[in-house]
Amino acid sequence: MVEFKFIFDFGSPASYLGYKLVPGIEERTKVKADYIPVLLGGIFKSTNNVSPIESFKTVPNKGAYDKLDRKRFIKKHGLDFNFNTNFPINTLNLMRGAVYAKENGFFEKYVEVVFKSVWVDNKKMDDIEVIQSVLNENELPTKEIFEGTQDQNIKNKLIENTNFAVEQGAFGAPSFLIDGELFFGKETLQDVEDLILSKSR
Repeated sequence: MVEFKFIFDFGSPASYLGYKLVPGIEERTKVKADYIPVLLGGIFKSTNNVSPIESFKTVPNKGAYDKLDRKRFIKKHGLDFNFNTNFPINTLNLMRGAVYAKENGFFEKYVEVVFKSVWVDNKKMDDIEVIQSVLNENELPTKEIFEGTQDQNIKNKLIENTNFAVEQGAFGAPSFLIDGELFFGKETLQDVEDLILSKSR
C-alpha cells in the first residue's frame, strides 16, 4: 500500500486549498491520506525559513503573484475561499486540538469545521471565545478538546509531528509525502496523484 501523508497547519491558506483537493485524490487513487497536524511556526524556526507574509514585505512582486496564483487556483477548482482578515492566526491551540481530535475519533469533522471557520467564514480562530463558539455550534466536545490541548502528551505529539516533518525535508505547508518522497505546495498535487497512481499499478 502506498503511504500518503498530508502535512498541514490551519493557519496556511495553501494548506486549506490543498485540503480541499485531497479527497478527490483519495477517491481517484483509492489511497487514503494520513493527515499530519504540525505547527508551521516550528517548521519555519527549525529550517531558518520565514513565513510568506514576511518574505512578501521584502519582495512585493512575490506577494502579488501569490494572490494571482491563489485566485487562479480557486477559480479552476471552484472553491469557496475568503482570505482571513485576521491573518496571521496563532494556531497553537487549533493544532493541539487537531492532535487530540485525531486520537479521539472526531478528526475529520474537527478539521472540516476549523478550516471552514478560518478560510471561508473569516473567524478569528486564535480567540478562545470564538473557538469555543465555533466548536459548540458544530456539536464538537469543546470542554474535552480544550482540556486535551493542555495535556502534555498532546503537546508532545504536536512537537513530534513538527519534528518529523522537518526530518522528512519539509520547510513549509502544505507538504505531502508519498512513500517518504516530499512534495511541497498545492501546485504539486497533480504530481502527487500521478506518483500514487504509478505506485499503485
